[in-house]
Amino acid sequence: MFQPNFKYTNKIVRLLARVQAAREVIINSPLIPAWEKQLQRDALIKQTHHTTSIEGNPLTLEEVGLIIEGKEILAHEKDKKEVRNYVDVLNYIDSLPENGPITEEILLEIHRLTAKNILPDDSAGNYRKVQVIVGDPKTGKVTYTPPGPAKVPSLTKYLIEWLNTEDALDLMPAVQAGIAHHELARIHPFVDGNGRTARALATLVLTKRGFDTKRFFALEEHYNKERPSYYSALSSADVGDRDLTEWLEYFLFGIAVEISRVENTVLKLSSDRSMKEKFGQIGLSSRQIKAIEYLKEKGQITNKEYQEICEVSASTAKRDLQDLVDKKVLKQIGEKGQSIHYVLNF
Repeated sequence: MFQPNFKYTNKIVRLLARVQAAREVIINSPLIPAWEKQLQRDALIKQTHHTTSIEGNPLTLEEVGLIIEGKEILAHEKDKKEVRNYVDVLNYIDSLPENGPITEEILLEIHRLTAKNILPDDSAGNYRKVQVIVGDPKTGKVTYTPPGPAKVPSLTKYLIEWLNTEDALDLMPAVQAGIAHHELARIHPFVDGNGRTARALATLVLTKRGFDTKRFFALEEHYNKERPSYYSALSSADVGDRDLTEWLEYFLFGIAVEISRVENTVLKLSSDRSMKEKFGQIGLSSRQIKAIEYLKEKGQITNKEYQEICEVSASTAKRDLQDLVDKKVLKQIGEKGQSIHYVLNF
């Protein structure tokens, strides 16, 4: 039987308290439905982009959004398949019942969806039958050698069994998720797609075991931005007594960073009643929200400033700004070229 080894440090307790406080704000926020839907869509795009980016997928956040919208982009087919597959994974997780048992079949289906049409059919959704290694492809250095293939089925079974024990269920969902993420990454049960599957398992634990945040939450964003630290923390418990304390401190810090960011967005949107009173329910993207915050401080914005603030192309900036003009949130000043800028219309 798998039994995780970790200690509740002051840092872990403090992070859990911070996470819980932010979660309460998000759950109880009076966000209008149109904004909720937009934040959920943005979170889906971010989750998909960042989890595939960690594994080397070169598509930008904007390109991932276009794929999810069903639009065609110029990119390698494998990269596009990884994005579509992970959206299928997240939709599958959403379809599972609340507080139901986590089973081996669920885990294998998550991997099958992750690797569909990328790995051969006998590898997608099946445990590996060969030894694999983890390393840096740039240097060729081996950083970790997972357990042999003969041990994979039993080690994975022990993890799944533990996730359904009273000992596991007595832990806060964020701690359960961190433990599950690390142990699955340590076992490395598949030929490829282990990182995405481990992060999806963590998402499954969080969303189905009482950590609902209205699905505004993109756990992977922090780890992608801090990729060396992410891998370093993962490897901290790979040897000896496999003490997970350092990893859990890192994992929970990432959750705290991302959930605090969502909390701040929710508070800004919920407290700004002037827009709701004047325009009713308006769906705004996270980019547009960022632009409005900039406008409140600076008074005006240009297409170029929007590009820099939101890290998008000129065409996307133009489309976003025109959408705000059409919704009568912004007013365009000037008629052509660099003289055009935008101001708030309320």
